[in-house]
Amino acid sequence: MEELEKEIKQLIIDCLKLEHASVDTIDAAAPLFVEGLGLDSIDALEIGMEIRKRYGARPTGDEAQNRAIFHSVRSLAQFIASNRASLAG
Repeated sequence: MEELEKEIKQLIIDCLKLEHASVDTIDAAAPLFVEGLGLDSIDALEIGMEIRKRYGARPTGDEAQNRAIFHSVRSLAQFIASNRASLAG
């Protein structure tokens, strides 16, 4: 899971062009929005599209569930890992 978390951190940095961040400076358990990285809803859409493209994982239509999925790098990694398992079979 740690490797997937690193991939997601790099995805976020690349996707959002975060020049002030690095894989080592992003805490996997820290909130991505408001606190933590301070991302906003537009950032969430961009990250969501990149995750869908790269991993085939699609967040749900449920707003509360999506907030939980996008809470942190760790929660995104757990979502992607469980999606990979269900897609694999």
